[in-house]
Amino acid sequence: MTPLQEHSHRSERVADVIRRELSLLLEREVKDPRVGFVTVTRVNVTRDLRSARVAVSILGDAGQKKESLAGLAAAQGFLRHEMAKRLGLRYTPGIEFYLDESLESETRIEELLRQIRQKP
Repeated sequence: MTPLQEHSHRSERVADVIRRELSLLLEREVKDPRVGFVTVTRVNVTRDLRSARVAVSILGDAGQKKESLAGLAAAQGFLRHEMAKRLGLRYTPGIEFYLDESLESETRIEELLRQIRQKP
């Protein structure tokens, strides 16, 4: 295995652990009422493990999604601190949340395909 592949696999493993731990923290520890029905769908970690982009799916309308993202942004420091305790890495990645709209796009495409099939 080349060093580049080793870094890639390590980043993927760290991303997976971050996804699991963030999911647990959001479910059990974050008390902000703005953070409603949030699901961590994907985590991308840079090769140097300094930052993590976290895709989240949020249930609700546009206003609720905006409020939840604001709540997540407010909880970033707490979440990073808790991640540092749990992960045991030399550097704990900075966390940036963004809305994962792929599920909504997928649902919309499926709906359009279903409408096309039903037309005579």
